[in-house]
Amino acid sequence: MMGVLNHLSTLLLLSLLPPALSHVVKKFSNVTECQEFFMNGKTPNITDILVDGTVKNQTRYKPICQKYKNIYRFATLYDMTKRIPVFSAYTFTGPPTDPRPHQPWMIEPQLENISHQHDMVENKSVTHNHQAADADYDKNHMNMERGHLFPCSHAPHDATMRSTFTLTNAVPQERGFNRGRWRVMECKVRKSLELNCKDNNNKIKAYVVTGAVPSSSNELNKRVNIPDLLWTAYCCYNNKMKKWMAQAHWGDNKNVMGNALNPLTLEELEGMLKNKYNGDVAVFDSKCPTKVSVLEDETGRNLESVSGKLKECDEDGCDCDCDEK
Repeated sequence: MMGVLNHLSTLLLLSLLPPALSHVVKKFSNVTECQEFFMNGKTPNITDILVDGTVKNQTRYKPICQKYKNIYRFATLYDMTKRIPVFSAYTFTGPPTDPRPHQPWMIEPQLENISHQHDMVENKSVTHNHQAADADYDKNHMNMERGHLFPCSHAPHDATMRSTFTLTNAVPQERGFNRGRWRVMECKVRKSLELNCKDNNNKIKAYVVTGAVPSSSNELNKRVNIPDLLWTAYCCYNNKMKKWMAQAHWGDNKNVMGNALNPLTLEELEGMLKNKYNGDVAVFDSKCPTKVSVLEDETGRNLESVSGKLKECDEDGCDCDCDEK
């Protein structure tokens, strides 16, 4: 009898434990640490893809709680049919304190039914039936690079920077766009977040979601969808103005010289995405303002009008120098 009771007690204890060893989950909310990458724990809503935290087609779209060195670093909704992420979500807590790492690209083993491996791994010896591989990008003759959705230049330290180098966080991005307009935007956004996004404890914190809208048929290596456009939005509390603020950007995935990615409202972004996805889209919790996009630095200037000076950049786009010279 005691043996039966002990067995039942063990089963009860196991049932109460959170699924902390899992990368690929049914819902982001299944992992507490993963839920924290979303404002108030609320995931984006995208009609027919992700609604109220539930994936509508679970054989195609997989929520990934991105784990590196046994710590959850950010969250990704991944499309196994297109072999690109729908979006990656992360919290910005400050610029990198470590130098840019030299990190080989990794993959998510659980997408390939490797259940015993709970961290992202280097992708050389793993099959890639459900996700992109290095071979898809190498010598592609299409000017396509691995474009981070969660850029390592927005990660606070070495381990999190390295975690962004997973192909489940990358899309084929046109080289001129990746190294040009998109990178300039990432630099300006980072500076804006540093100056404006501080909570009541004066700690830098912002919620960021970056996504890609897939094309209908354009592919890299006849396997990986080349998205039509990339988009990003952030929401944060400004302790000086005592209110929440938001801003959005998007751009066509092609090299268009001289066209800056101007800041737009969350409402404008969601309207564009609604047309692309033929349904309702909401990026953040309702507390986030949708109609206003004004962020100023401590001297009263609109930061998005400050010209950033762009360095030469390699494919990975981690160096980010936006300070005025």
